[in-house]
Amino acid sequence: MVALFGSDEFIQQFKDTVNGNTAYADAAKDWEGDFLFIVKPDGPLKSEIIYYVDLYHGKCREAHLVPASESQKTSFIYEGPLRSWVKLLGKQLDPIGSLMLGKFKLHGNLATILRYTRAAKELVNSVSQVPTEFPEDWTQYIADLRSQG
Repeated sequence: MVALFGSDEFIQQFKDTVNGNTAYADAAKDWEGDFLFIVKPDGPLKSEIIYYVDLYHGKCREAHLVPASESQKTSFIYEGPLRSWVKLLGKQLDPIGSLMLGKFKLHGNLATILRYTRAAKELVNSVSQVPTEFPEDWTQYIADLRSQG
C-alpha cells in the first residue's frame, strides 16, 4: 500500500520493512538507540515532520509520527531539510556521508553512529522500499530534486 510521506502510515510501513530486513538485523545486532528523524521546512513543506524511531538489536521496536508541539527526549536526532530527505529516500545521498557534507545534522554521539554505518545504509534501503507518495502540490518540486542527481 502506498503511504503518504509525513504520515503515521509511512513510518509504520518503514517499521515493518526494517523488521523484515535481515541485512539490517545483522548489521545492527548490537545497536541500541532511539532517534527523532526531523524533516525541516523546505520548498513546499511549511512545518516540520518529526518521526520517532526506537531501534534495538536489529529491530525497530516502535515508530510513530510526533506532533511538532510535543517534545521527546532521544539518544539521537537526525535532521535536515525536505530536499535532503527526498534525496536520501531516493538513495541519492548516503546517510553518513551527507552528515559530512552538511546536508543533515546529527545530535548525539557521532562515534557511535560511525560504528554502525552499514546499519544506517540498511535503514535507508528499508525506507526506500516503502511505496511513497508526496502531496500533489509537491510533484514538480520532487521531480526537480530527483532529476538533479
